[in-house]
Amino acid sequence: MALCRSSTGRLTMVRRVTLRDRDITQECFKSSWNSHKLVHLKAKLSSSLSAGAPGQQSSDKLGENWLYCLKRGQARTPKFPYFDWTGTLRPYPISIKRIVPAHIDKPDWADDGIPVVEPNSDLQHVVEIKSPDLIQRMRETCRIGREVLDAAARIIRPGVTTDEIDRVVHEATIAAGAYPSPLNYHFFPKSCCTSVNEVICHGIPDARKLEDGDIVNVDVTVYYKGVHGDLNETYFVGNVDEESCQLVKCTYECLEKAISIVKPGVRFREIGEVVNRHALMSGFSVVKSYCGHGIGELFHCAPNIPHYGRNKAVGVMKAGQTFTIEPMINAGVWRDRMWPDGWTAVTADGKRSAQFEHTLLVTETGVEVLSGRLPTSPNVFPWLNSS
Repeated sequence: MALCRSSTGRLTMVRRVTLRDRDITQECFKSSWNSHKLVHLKAKLSSSLSAGAPGQQSSDKLGENWLYCLKRGQARTPKFPYFDWTGTLRPYPISIKRIVPAHIDKPDWADDGIPVVEPNSDLQHVVEIKSPDLIQRMRETCRIGREVLDAAARIIRPGVTTDEIDRVVHEATIAAGAYPSPLNYHFFPKSCCTSVNEVICHGIPDARKLEDGDIVNVDVTVYYKGVHGDLNETYFVGNVDEESCQLVKCTYECLEKAISIVKPGVRFREIGEVVNRHALMSGFSVVKSYCGHGIGELFHCAPNIPHYGRNKAVGVMKAGQTFTIEPMINAGVWRDRMWPDGWTAVTADGKRSAQFEHTLLVTETGVEVLSGRLPTSPNVFPWLNSS
């Protein structure tokens, strides 16, 4: 969905943002401070965006609909929010909600932001054994999710905004006949999560340009044929420092080691032991506030999959169960803070965080990675390069 503005509005914005500070009288400045502040914020962001890489498509002018997000997606404001930020990252204004065509099958929160079936389902307490038909639908859905995430990965570079990543995710999802599950889920305002640097998870795509040296996690979930498929990866933006490279590689390894033990009879709590052991041996910490989850016809359901050691997850794996493993690993302390938008979780010490996620099926003999990488997936991780 492109940001829609009338031609009149667009021309007015161009005129206003090119005003120089010396052209504003003191009397006007005092009487219209809030308006001026918003104009100059947009001017600064517009200048930043328009200086992007050659040929990139981005929001080159910020209009009246670009606002900061508050109250878990239920409110917007032109004012920069106050917060004792833990790191160097700051929120930027977000664009308006993207449109989903009427022919796309939608989950029950698509229109009003409130899931109805999910929180009241017995599957919040019972781990479902999926039918062969449901499993096949999940295979199809996760394949779409993988192709959507790969499309996002291909555009990541310095100068691209996270809003542009969201646009690619949204359009690729719709083109496949699917719905982007995060969109309006408990009022989340975007079609994917983009978590940069110290953001642990649930970062909201906005007008900020990715910078050389950033790391960014893109979390995609799609809804297709009545089921959800969930996956994410953390990507390098340009030239990344060695510690960040090791953090991302360790996080990838944590997920791989956790997947390797999945089979019937294994206790869910063992996943956290495996992840925790590898992260600590590498000098990193494991986030405790967020966990993996059951998935299928519901976006989130039983079982809960903690990634830290000595957790109290109950139950054992059985063939036909589907769930995600999605370790979040921090370079510093494991504790997290929440930004004023009510969604963006960041590290308490401002150090970086990485995450990887797959949707998995427990089989009779082991595990099937439903969201696994494809031969066509972009070659973005150095440790996967064949010799």
